[in-house]
Amino acid sequence: MLLTLVQNCHGSRISFPRQAVIIRPAAALPACLEEEIKMRLNRPLVFTDKVSSELSTAAGRKRRRRQIILICAAAAAGSAIAGFSAQGAEKADWITTWAATPAPRWSDDLPAPFGVPEVLENQTVRQVARISVGGKSVRVVLSNAFGAKPLTIGAGSVAIAGKDGNVDQATLKPLTWGGNSSVVVPPGAPILSDPIALSAEALSEISVSIFLPKKTALSSVHWDGVQTAYISGPGNFTNEAAFKADSTLKSRLFLSDIWVDAVPESEAIVFFGDSITDGNCSTPDANNRWPDHIAKRLQEANRKVAVVNEAFSGNRVLTDGMGVNALGRFDSDILSHPKVSTVVLMMGINDIGWPGQNAITPDDKEPTAQDIITGYKQLIDRAHAHGIRIVGATLTPFAETFKGLPTEGYYTPEKEKIRVAVNEWIRTGGGFDGVVDFDKVMEDPAKPGYLRDDYDCGDNLHPNDAGYKAMADAVDLDVLLGSAK
Repeated sequence: MLLTLVQNCHGSRISFPRQAVIIRPAAALPACLEEEIKMRLNRPLVFTDKVSSELSTAAGRKRRRRQIILICAAAAAGSAIAGFSAQGAEKADWITTWAATPAPRWSDDLPAPFGVPEVLENQTVRQVARISVGGKSVRVVLSNAFGAKPLTIGAGSVAIAGKDGNVDQATLKPLTWGGNSSVVVPPGAPILSDPIALSAEALSEISVSIFLPKKTALSSVHWDGVQTAYISGPGNFTNEAAFKADSTLKSRLFLSDIWVDAVPESEAIVFFGDSITDGNCSTPDANNRWPDHIAKRLQEANRKVAVVNEAFSGNRVLTDGMGVNALGRFDSDILSHPKVSTVVLMMGINDIGWPGQNAITPDDKEPTAQDIITGYKQLIDRAHAHGIRIVGATLTPFAETFKGLPTEGYYTPEKEKIRVAVNEWIRTGGGFDGVVDFDKVMEDPAKPGYLRDDYDCGDNLHPNDAGYKAMADAVDLDVLLGSAK
């Protein structure tokens, strides 16, 4: 669904979905603009100063986290309708420079504790993100994708990050939405801030603060953030440079994307994966995920390429678990981003490891290699249908994963045969536009099927910092970008 920006009533082209609901302040919409919108929608307009029940119902489809929200701010010269879609972003020349996939809280039957408070109230959350490409202006995306109720943001700010939750006072800017200092986000929806003038260099760290004035369920969370989030005591501290935290987390709360104004001919690569792409077991606050190292290499090579990490720990291709399955979230987490040229897919080991006796989800049906390959083919076809290249990464060794633990059934010799068959198809099946063979990079040459000891963080599955860097160093940038780049 596409929406073009409308700046005034003087010949601007308007395009928007017929089911659009308009959320706006109490001030009147200019009559000339109202008449033109009514003519194009061919139905009466729906205006509300609060979250519309009609929009909330439409947004209830939880897996479509980037649905359109319209905000009209009346002014003497006219009103602007802000649209949330990849094409609209391209027209404004924005690019995603950082992302963190939101997911719902999971049930207690999973062995990993969620470890995030149920609610916050009258508190400020400050979060830090290292962006991949720089710009002169930024926009922040907050997500209420899995919220059952509207999310009230009482205030927000953005700044260049300092240490220990503090920020550079000279760069501290308030966030606004349609010119307003607060906003209500419908259930199932994201919200995109107004552009904020903030000069940020590539690979710099940006701090985003949000104030939650009401009792707020923490329902849309990126669990494995590997980055400290700071939570205040009572009060709004979004405009304070020095931040006193009452508690901290290593998860992302509601923050899903950061955009910057794009330089000409720039493009984005989306990394679509599970805990290994999410950086599980890497050093917190050190940006040692393998896509982080790729972002640094791209900058050193003077490539105009943003790195967008849409991985989520526990993710699977075919089945929900700690997050929505890859087939279910492909549109929202890949196609919603502007200027995407390539997707890098590294996912499938959890499809193999989670089901079965003494594993994570023993009641789940165990997939065959062909089941996983069929899922890959779906993702390949959907990427190609949108003119996007897709690069496949082989699944890394996992022999004796979680050995000695109640979930040691994650690995069995029969499951290893599935991994080998899947990897063989990734290498030779001809479906992907390029292949990155992480299996060969990470395998112990003396023990086939095992992760190298010097790259193992200790669970026989996840790399350590050295392993993540080795993965990134082994990637041919021309494979990521295409031989013509």
